[in-house]
Amino acid sequence: MKQIEAIIRKSKFDDVKKALHDNEVNFFTYWDVTGVGNEKQGHVYRGISYSTSDIQRRYLSVVVSDEYLESTVNVILETAFTGNVGDGKIFVCDVLEAYRIRTKESGHAGIN
Repeated sequence: MKQIEAIIRKSKFDDVKKALHDNEVNFFTYWDVTGVGNEKQGHVYRGISYSTSDIQRRYLSVVVSDEYLESTVNVILETAFTGNVGDGKIFVCDVLEAYRIRTKESGHAGIN
């Protein structure tokens, strides 16, 4: 099993959520987060200067079986993409075990 952690633009969240559901990923957790990026220069929009490094993001955490890893990452990559600085990051980590508390199922059954 793998845990996919993705930091994406809040404006792309609804598109990513729908695409994940369409890809049969029906459970994931998300948080509103703020981070600091590599972009150091500010931008001006309608006369107001703002920093692109402190923009609100949404942090997704998805645990999938190994066979769904590539398709799930590709769904996030394609759907969250704008081509601009600040599109986000994806991290993949190994998950040793998963348990469903209600039924005490573990492994693949614990995440589906």
